Amino acid sequence: MSEFIPFALPDIGEEEIQAVVETLRSGWLTTGPRTKEFEREFAAFLGGHTHALAVNSATAGLHLAVEAIGIGPGDEVITTAHTFTATAEVIRYMGADPVFVDIDPQTFCMDPGGLEAAITPRTKAIIPVHYGGMCCDMDAINDIARRRNLKVIEDAAHALPTTWNDQLVGTLDTDATVFSFYATKTLATGEGGMVVTRNAEIAKRVAVMRLHGISKDAFDRFTSRKPAWQYEVVAPGFKYNLTDVASALGIEQLKKVRRFHARRRTLAERYDEALRDLPMILPPRPADPGAHAWHLYVIQLLDSAGISRDEFIDEMAAAGVGTSVHYTPLHLHPYWRDTYGLRPEQFPHATRAFNRIVSLPLYTRMTDADQDRVISVIRSILGRSHRAFEVPAENAAAGV
Repeated sequence: MSEFIPFALPDIGEEEIQAVVETLRSGWLTTGPRTKEFEREFAAFLGGHTHALAVNSATAGLHLAVEAIGIGPGDEVITTAHTFTATAEVIRYMGADPVFVDIDPQTFCMDPGGLEAAITPRTKAIIPVHYGGMCCDMDAINDIARRRNLKVIEDAAHALPTTWNDQLVGTLDTDATVFSFYATKTLATGEGGMVVTRNAEIAKRVAVMRLHGISKDAFDRFTSRKPAWQYEVVAPGFKYNLTDVASALGIEQLKKVRRFHARRRTLAERYDEALRDLPMILPPRPADPGAHAWHLYVIQLLDSAGISRDEFIDEMAAAGVGTSVHYTPLHLHPYWRDTYGLRPEQFPHATRAFNRIVSLPLYTRMTDADQDRVISVIRSILGRSHRAFEVPAENAAAGV
């Protein structure tokens, strides 16, 4: 039997392995010189003029960003229902309430029209989610935020190196941007993330709160000529710092991000060409093909496929191909549904998308032969099941 093709795999080379070994031998395992270097290099990658603060997860980064802009009990923060639970749970960490809006049915990103309609006197901020590697309509979102005096924190867990109007996400006119370095992401440190901001006060607050509210980080304390025990706790902070071991991985991964991006784009284009005639809607493309990070390649099965989404996933797995679903929308999860009285009809686009989306394998270690096998399995499954159909208009409109 052929080897199983997973949904995703990290691309770790000898450079990363050697960097981790050197870090282990240095004797510095927690936040230290490698983390400082990673932060400097990440800010430089974005073009400078930003503060980059490494954290141990994107969830931690979102929590720190929400705390830093002053969100608290009684406040509302608007986000999308079509996201991972972390986007919303950090709002609850602060005692505030998330307000969910539907998605644009083409991009699966936040619908700006729904955003504006959801604003109330309690609204203090917006957390748009760049889905799958494609940027939200940040011109519209930022225009709304400016007119309504709202803060904007970008959930950019999928968005390295995504661009909007030729600007990298992380350099847009927002209050903060949070990236993820989870094992499946376009830059992987296993666990980890980065908070990026142009606001010096937000950066200062994040730096303090990510390590117990201590006025100096571990590296400063243990390399200072002053005794290590001398520090001050200035706020009840958190334990969200990134280790040097993870940062060593990140430094080497960052050097490869452009190459990784090129490969992901090639794989996406190969899927487009091979699948365009099947009963599915392919992912949309921005006007600039290079603007999409291609963290995910998400198809939507049409009714004419003659097979349900879940049956398709089961048959793919039986044929040795892993897939995933991004995401079960939050309004369908018991906690969010019951706490806020959410109903599927409030989010028709997210609900419809959930019932037919599948994330196909897409990772830089994937060979052309691996992808050809995935394509062959898909065509075999749908060739057995689908009724007569026409090429979806969305595929033609997307230029695929």
